[in-house]
Amino acid sequence: MSMKILATSDWHLGNLFHGNDRLPEHKHFLQWLLVQIDEQKPDALLVAGDIFDNGNPSAAAQTVYYEFLADATHLCPNMQIIIAAGNHDSASRLEAPRPLLARYHVEIRGNVRKIWQQGENEDDNKTGGHWLYSYDDLIIPVSNEEGEEVIILAVPFLRSDVIQSACYSQGVNTFLRELTAEARKKYPGRKCIMMAHMYAKGSDIAKKDASEKIIIGGQEEVDLEGWNDHPDYMTCGHIHKRQHIWNTDWARYTGSILPMSFAEKDYTHGIDLITIGCDKGEKKEMEVKKKEDEMKENKDEIEENRTNEDEIGNCKGKSKDIKVEFLKYKPQHSLRILPENEEELTIKKWQKLIHSELSERMNGELSDHFDYVMLKVKQEKLSNDDIKELENLVNEKDAVLCKIQRIIPQLDLSTIQGSQQITSIEDIVNRPPLDTLKETFAIKHNAPMNERQEKMLSDLLTTSSL
Repeated sequence: MSMKILATSDWHLGNLFHGNDRLPEHKHFLQWLLVQIDEQKPDALLVAGDIFDNGNPSAAAQTVYYEFLADATHLCPNMQIIIAAGNHDSASRLEAPRPLLARYHVEIRGNVRKIWQQGENEDDNKTGGHWLYSYDDLIIPVSNEEGEEVIILAVPFLRSDVIQSACYSQGVNTFLRELTAEARKKYPGRKCIMMAHMYAKGSDIAKKDASEKIIIGGQEEVDLEGWNDHPDYMTCGHIHKRQHIWNTDWARYTGSILPMSFAEKDYTHGIDLITIGCDKGEKKEMEVKKKEDEMKENKDEIEENRTNEDEIGNCKGKSKDIKVEFLKYKPQHSLRILPENEEELTIKKWQKLIHSELSERMNGELSDHFDYVMLKVKQEKLSNDDIKELENLVNEKDAVLCKIQRIIPQLDLSTIQGSQQITSIEDIVNRPPLDTLKETFAIKHNAPMNERQEKMLSDLLTTSSL
């Protein structure tokens, strides 16, 4: 057996980056993906959720999506495309064209279907029956030209109304295990590849950033440890950083195709090429081709690729004849944070830094590969006029200024009268309202209230309590 599968996730079509339309960036990626499809001639393309950035995508975002599906199926007619909904997607909207797309080898799984079962247990006599998951709908066979078969388990984001369990994590675990067992029972001896959109325990997410935490939505972590009869391989979406799933050597996140925030600036982006059951001759050919490609690259790029391989590793997992190769993609626009450290700069040093780090515009126009820029400014050294000058200076470069992060030195709250450590809700309820307002004022303005301001607030609170 020899089969090729491309795996990707978290496209977030329709996303705005600090108000900037990213459709050109998404088109850039999808064109690159079409090139990979043309070169690899895969048997299947898996997209593990968050196709769109929200449940009501714009007409432009939907057009880009359907144009890609049309181009991909035309380019590689025998390739099966399997798409699972993420938490950002509307499952019903994504599934709406399912009957039509299925005719063109495009399978969409957004909703988990259930079957009403009667007469199986004593409780059915009281309730009239019970609901069972329709696992068959999520089990999708994929065949190559030789008629060899791999089973894809397409798991969309499982919302709490689907997993009607007191413990969400345990409910998802049970669902994944039962689905896998059903697939192995129905297709004995076949390789099983699971695609899911979920938050796995131990996942590394961006620090000091809310984007992935919002995506996670407060759901409990799913712990895959101790799953002995797991799929032969598992590819996941949801977490934007490419990584192995904690405590496994058979599951990984492919990562997002674009950085979704400045906190994701250093993430690696691309897709996975999963090769199943390649023989020795094919494996040797792949190794030779890889060495030839490396010889064509410069020394820095070779070193970078080696570093990435060391970080990601080869995921062989349960099945020794499954090979995962990372196909790296370079986004159209780079993210730049200036300065890269916490250095405090004068206006002259700022001017010099911007001139040295950012490219000039050609003929006053942005290029196709301009930079997204964030400035980290410490308040003490710069006036508002200085900051305005920096804005204008960046906007004259081949760059788009997205954000100015004003860094305010931490105020020692212990110096503020009435300040106290908050450890519980009771601490807030029981403390005087004026103390809370004084502390909030100090944090916001980086200075305590003066006597006049404190008296005004005190009088206001007294009046309101009457």
